[in-house]
Amino acid sequence: MASGLAALLDDVAAIARLAAASLDDVSAAASKASMKAAGVVVDDTAVTPTYVTGFSPQRELPMIGRIALGSLRNKLLILLPVALLLSAFLPAAITPLLMIGGTFLCFEGAEKILEWLRGGHGEEGADDEGDPAQLEQAKVSGAIRTDLILSAEIMAIALSDVASRPVATQAAALVIVSLLVTAGVYGVVALIVKLDDIGLHFASTGSPALYRLGRGLVRAMPVILNALEIIGMIAMLWVGGGIIVHGLDGTVLGALPHAIHAASEAVTHNAVLGWVIGALFSAVFGLLLGLVVVTIVHAVQRARGRA
Repeated sequence: MASGLAALLDDVAAIARLAAASLDDVSAAASKASMKAAGVVVDDTAVTPTYVTGFSPQRELPMIGRIALGSLRNKLLILLPVALLLSAFLPAAITPLLMIGGTFLCFEGAEKILEWLRGGHGEEGADDEGDPAQLEQAKVSGAIRTDLILSAEIMAIALSDVASRPVATQAAALVIVSLLVTAGVYGVVALIVKLDDIGLHFASTGSPALYRLGRGLVRAMPVILNALEIIGMIAMLWVGGGIIVHGLDGTVLGALPHAIHAASEAVTHNAVLGWVIGALFSAVFGLLLGLVVVTIVHAVQRARGRA
């Protein structure tokens, strides 16, 4: 009886060690994948607040909650099964799909920069008139559609880093990345859009120090939102251009990523500065590619009578 119990305990201990090792493997994979997707996370965080500005303060957090829920649906119900199927049956398609998504990001970033330089925002002014409920629904739906593209990039980048792991580890790592990224992005977004309300609360406490802090937060909100708009544009170009450049490595156009790497090393041997310079080159390449795509898209729209 004792020997049987000892053998059972040994089996339980072995299972526990195996489970711990699996959890460590999943944790390491998720951590590495999350770091690789950080650029798209910056883009997502910078872009999303623009969808909820202009609404009453009471509607901001519910809108963010709906967008976050839609983001989770995008990641877990649509993108996760597709990612696992690709990894199992068509892993060679991951890089081309990444490059297609990167091209879309370059197009979006270039178009936003052109609108910014023209001093306008396309048709947003026209969209801001009408039934508030319909406008809110349109903004939430638009944010979820944009999130689908950015989430696809996040999942694809994460998948490319865990593709050699077992399928169960891939699935667990992607679920963890999805939850962490969604919570992080929309938690920061909620904080950003409520900064003015936080500032008003501080200003009404009666404390001179909190009053000055609150006034500073309220006055800083337009600057913060404008800075986020610029950061979002740059992040789109940096991430999109970087995806394309890395995807070209090993192809007939592989000289481009090698040239960017060599140029970064020629300017500086500091690892951090080298990374910044490489990201700058990627953003410039993304802008050039995006301008080409914008020109083609607008030409097609004019040819179809939808200029």
